[in-house]
Amino acid sequence: MSPSDDIEDSSAPLIEHLAELRSRLIKSVVAFMIGMIICFTVATPIFNFLTAPLCQVLANRGQDCDLIFISPQEGFFVAIKVSLLGGLMLSFPFIANQMWRFVAPGLYKSEKGAFLPFLVASPFMFVLGAAFAFYVVTPLAYDFFLGFQQFGTGGEAVPTGGPQAAAPLSVVFQGSAQEYLNLTIKFIVAFGLCFQLPVLLTLMGKAGLVSAEGLGNVRKYAVVGILVLAALVTPPDVITQVILFVVVYGLYEISIWLVRRVERKREARLRAEGLWVDDDEDEDEDDDRGPSPEATPDAARDPYGEDDFDDPLLEEFDKDDEGGTKKDDEDKPT
Repeated sequence: MSPSDDIEDSSAPLIEHLAELRSRLIKSVVAFMIGMIICFTVATPIFNFLTAPLCQVLANRGQDCDLIFISPQEGFFVAIKVSLLGGLMLSFPFIANQMWRFVAPGLYKSEKGAFLPFLVASPFMFVLGAAFAFYVVTPLAYDFFLGFQQFGTGGEAVPTGGPQAAAPLSVVFQGSAQEYLNLTIKFIVAFGLCFQLPVLLTLMGKAGLVSAEGLGNVRKYAVVGILVLAALVTPPDVITQVILFVVVYGLYEISIWLVRRVERKREARLRAEGLWVDDDEDEDEDDDRGPSPEATPDAARDPYGEDDFDDPLLEEFDKDDEGGTKKDDEDKPT
């Protein structure tokens, strides 16, 4: 068999994997397109559902819930964005199943059992974060933003010092549908991704990449990182940033607890198998071995050192040796 044949045989499994990956990706894209088309047909009800937090805040202020289009094509792009978001959510179970079926054959049975719960927990935590953002954070944020409206008597400017000086110029909310949708999706995606933190850190802890002690030691750096994240992924209002910081930091502490639980389970399993060795036992074993040669003085390592050996036989031998040497010196001819 020629070397070229060896190369072709060795590349055959790679070609098969790439062909399977292409097949999985094509199926995932088709599922996403189908979900997007379905959501495009009902884009208006989905958009009306997404405007519920804003309409609730406006209703509490006695205002009508009206959004406008500031460009002719804005309505079409709003429907496309709603379809993209809805299509991704509809097709995600199928896409996740295709990913799992591609990866699972290369995993051991124990690895499958360890990885599958995280694959299930990831979409659940994303939906939980998205729901928290939609039902809790978004109404508070819009209530804060709309608090800067000004209501005049007729919308005209009021002269300074006049009898109606307390009534300012009328500045009310007339929001763009596309801008509102962009901000709402930003809230949903940001909190959904932040809720993945326990899943990610627990998976890394199970793989041995992080430890509970290490996460606890870098807690102060994590606080700074969470503050920066809250400032970047949220609008510039204090309420939303504080809420995101409190939630993500709470998830970080939960992650430390989950990683510590994973470590305890690993320790219990290794103890049952007789493979676990405590740090104290390692130190005792090192003490039993005695000092290392590098840490031992030269006199202590010398087997014939005068300070370390006080044997009478050796002393008598030394005396005889010295006497014999002197006698031999006297017998030598001059």
